[in-house]
Amino acid sequence: MRRVTLFLNGSPKNGKVVAVYGTLSDLLSVASSKLGIKATSVYNGKGGLIDDIALIRDDDVLFVCEGEPFIDPQTDSKPPEGLSGLHTDWLTLNVGGRYFTTTRSTLVNKEPDSMLAHMFKDKGVWGNKQDHRGAFLIDRSPEYFEPILNYLRHGQLIVNDGINLLGVLEEARFFGIDSLIEHLEVAIKNSQPPEDHSPISRKEFVRFLLATPTKSELRCQGLNFSGADLSRLDLRYINFKMANLSRCNLAHANLCCANLERADLSGSVLDCANLQGVKMLCSNAEGASLKLCNFEDPSGLKANLEGANLKGVDMEGSQMTGINLRVATLKNAKLKNCNLRGATLAGTDLENCDLSGCDLQEANLRGSNVKGAIFEEMLTPLHMSQSVR
Repeated sequence: MRRVTLFLNGSPKNGKVVAVYGTLSDLLSVASSKLGIKATSVYNGKGGLIDDIALIRDDDVLFVCEGEPFIDPQTDSKPPEGLSGLHTDWLTLNVGGRYFTTTRSTLVNKEPDSMLAHMFKDKGVWGNKQDHRGAFLIDRSPEYFEPILNYLRHGQLIVNDGINLLGVLEEARFFGIDSLIEHLEVAIKNSQPPEDHSPISRKEFVRFLLATPTKSELRCQGLNFSGADLSRLDLRYINFKMANLSRCNLAHANLCCANLERADLSGSVLDCANLQGVKMLCSNAEGASLKLCNFEDPSGLKANLEGANLKGVDMEGSQMTGINLRVATLKNAKLKNCNLRGATLAGTDLENCDLSGCDLQEANLRGSNVKGAIFEEMLTPLHMSQSVR
């Protein structure tokens, strides 16, 4: 029976004495078990590859590896004379179970204030732990560490497909690679898809409408419809709160009981629209056209435009019985021939507003600003009690 001493490739320490029997595969199996590796090949002390068990003699010293080239333990354990002070000696890192071979100068020179530089600048000072192969143990993700090591080698950020840049950024922050952090933040920003603020088109919106049950409220709060053609659509009960509907074409649209609170309707066209029970509190409809609109609900549900900005709107011929326009701004607005019976106009700014031909019977104008307002051809006389506090 022959016996041999097995060492890990490149290491002259922690050898194991084993008996040689059977085939070379049997010896590799024993070596794997004894040394805790997946042995694939065996070398003698001079680096000769042993491919037949008959070549092994009693008391031979053999070196087992996992497929890497032979490493002479006599030259690997010591750096070349005169080079250790320049940090050019080679070392191996075990990062999360994956091995990386590099030089001390790579880890130290480019980022001298980083954690890696402090770990390997002076041997033994940091107290780095080593595995059975002598590799320095680092408990981090190997796929995120590889781009960092390559950056320290050549100064370029190269990340393979499938590697998350955010993961590499966190590793760069952990190791204190400040110059790489800036590159990664720029790369991450450039990789993000541009924010889409483009308005929703009529075609897109019609598709949403068709996919929504008639009894379900469609939530369009805060969406951008600027300049869209939404004319003649059934928009009942839809929530347009704080939506951008500026310069929209809403002519003949059915907006019954729609919520347009704080919505932007500036410059929009709502001629002949059905606005029964609409909620337009504090909305901005400056310069909009609302000619021949119907705000009057036979069931008694009143449209609420309290606090709305209606400067310069054209509401000629609209039916607005019982409408709430309290503290709204109607400066320079055109309300000719409007039905404003029972309307609440208390505190409303009606300066220079054209109210000729309007029906203001029982309308509440207490505290309203009627400076320069036109009250010609009124259908019913305006009683003083309607405008006095």
